[in-house]
Amino acid sequence: MPTHVVGFVSSLCQGPLTTGLGAVTAARAGFGIRVGWDVRLRIAVHTKARKLEWDDVLAPGRGFCYGLLERGAADLGARLHRDGWGPHGMVPFGYSAPVFPQARRRRGVYGTHGPGVVELGSPMPAVVEGWAAALSATPVIGWGATALFVDQVQVLEAPNFSSGRASFRTVTPVVMKSSGRDDAGQRVQHQAWCLPGEPGWDVYVQGNLRRKAETLGLDAGIMLEAVSWVGPKRSFAVAAANGPGGKKPGACVEVTLSGPPETLSAVHSWGLGQANAAGMGWIGA
Repeated sequence: MPTHVVGFVSSLCQGPLTTGLGAVTAARAGFGIRVGWDVRLRIAVHTKARKLEWDDVLAPGRGFCYGLLERGAADLGARLHRDGWGPHGMVPFGYSAPVFPQARRRRGVYGTHGPGVVELGSPMPAVVEGWAAALSATPVIGWGATALFVDQVQVLEAPNFSSGRASFRTVTPVVMKSSGRDDAGQRVQHQAWCLPGEPGWDVYVQGNLRRKAETLGLDAGIMLEAVSWVGPKRSFAVAAANGPGGKKPGACVEVTLSGPPETLSAVHSWGLGQANAAGMGWIGA
């Protein structure tokens, strides 16, 4: 099997090493958070398909991530699926769509020519360990109706953000919902999608950043300082806990955040905004 794991050892961050398949061990006690161990897995893939259906660009990733956990960290995967994590019941992982940089751009077609990449990330090392253990025996990924053949899996450690500032640009749309309440806290409408630039968007993003920090037991002093770029509105089909989740609208953004380095690193491995476990708000490496 051509797949191999580069740089993955039982402690995740003890130095570079090329390991054989199945060499990943779970050297941990319970499901604890280890600050500064925020990493991503970059999966190099190729496919014989010529394109992805648009409804399969993001939606299959949620089931793929949970399927890996079912094989590599079953108890943790079941808990995240059932209850989420921490005081807010959030699910601390995210992923990218499969990206094929050499594919020729054609209007209305998501091309899959040449080598591709899928990225998974989480600020919880137990999640990444579970993924890696399962990937060590995964030669083919079923991404919707498309077979992605796994060529290599690499570990990417998050930057340390020692300056206390970070510039993040997402490669999938950031999704946020408004509270549906007025200034007095009374509900006046159902929750509605809130796009970058619309009233309240920055407030909702700020609250989401705080809840993520609280979920991980990290310093919640993280701030949204600026929004320097907003892409066009896009909607993607996503998956939900009980099946199809419909389409979620949002826009890719570039933002500047400030805060504790550990918290910035955790967000980098998790994503911006809501629905990260459905592939939304993935931050480009």
